[in-house]
Amino acid sequence: MSKEKTYDLFAGYKLLSEMWEKQLMDLLFKATDNKEFVRTANIGLDLHSRYMERVRKNQEFIAALMNIPTKKDVANAAKMSIQAEEKFDSLEEQVWNLQDGLASFSKENLTFLQEIINTINQMKAESLKTKAELAETKKIKTDLQDLRQGLVDIKILQVNLQEMCKELEGLKVIQAELKDSLTHQEPPKTDRGLEELRQEIAQLAEIKSEIASLKELMGKEKERKQKKEPEKELVLPGASTTK
Repeated sequence: MSKEKTYDLFAGYKLLSEMWEKQLMDLLFKATDNKEFVRTANIGLDLHSRYMERVRKNQEFIAALMNIPTKKDVANAAKMSIQAEEKFDSLEEQVWNLQDGLASFSKENLTFLQEIINTINQMKAESLKTKAELAETKKIKTDLQDLRQGLVDIKILQVNLQEMCKELEGLKVIQAELKDSLTHQEPPKTDRGLEELRQEIAQLAEIKSEIASLKELMGKEKERKQKKEPEKELVLPGASTTK
């Protein structure tokens, strides 16, 4: 019994399907050679396509009335959603580029503002330095005016001193003349001449004291001038740079 073969259902079904497929292919091959069958098939396909188109339109019309999305609406919505996502992606990329541009622009502005602040601080420091040098220059100008006034005073004193020297020489001449006259005058008149001589001598002593005070004043003015000249030489280079 072990040598007997069992019936395989799938093998029989496969054999039967192959037979049916062969017969169907032969039938279709013979039908395709028939012009009337081809014409009838074309008419049937045309009618079927028209029927399917009318059914589709009716479905869309009913779906529109009932506010139900159709397959076409779903496809359009999917297409629009894809387009919207692409636009969102491009917009996001533009926003990122704009943020990067704003960051770089703000950084450049900060650098520019820092340079402006540094320039303003430098100009302020230079302005303060210029003001100080200008004040020092004004002080030097005042000192120079004082020196000029002192020189004028010294010249006036020199003129006065020369005049006093001339007067002193005149008094010496008068004194010599008085001495000569006293030697030739009579004894009663000698007392009067002596009195006049004493007065002249007193005036001469006063003139000498005035001359001594003038000499002392001139010496002080010269010392003051000698002290201010080195200060002038030290400060004038700085004053010339400010100009």
